[in-house]
Amino acid sequence: MKTQYIHEPTDLQCGQAVLAMLAGVSAERVVRELNNERETNLKEMKSFLRANGFYVSDERKEAEKKDDLPPLCMLSLETPRCWHWSLYSNGVFYDPEHGVMDDFPVCSRKYFWEIRRPNEQRKSLM
Repeated sequence: MKTQYIHEPTDLQCGQAVLAMLAGVSAERVVRELNNERETNLKEMKSFLRANGFYVSDERKEAEKKDDLPPLCMLSLETPRCWHWSLYSNGVFYDPEHGVMDDFPVCSRKYFWEIRRPNEQRKSLM
């Protein structure tokens, strides 16, 4: 599935935009489903993805460079302004604030959780 970029509707909705890009729905729909129009936390991110059939790793891992990342993951980045959710998919960064990029946006610390889409889950079980 090709990722469609979604810009965060507000400065506080980077998590909702990441979830929307992964699920192929609007950020507004994610806001409604989470009943949250403010910052999302890790528990909300994982719960939404798992409820929609995604695999999400339990372990948070640190990344230094792009090569450290699995093919699909959600990122928690310490940017100059705040902690920020972003998405990495097959060599491309889909950042709700900064756009589609070839490398990490400016950030100090970078953490990720591996994700597999529902159809990739079934393939890995065969």
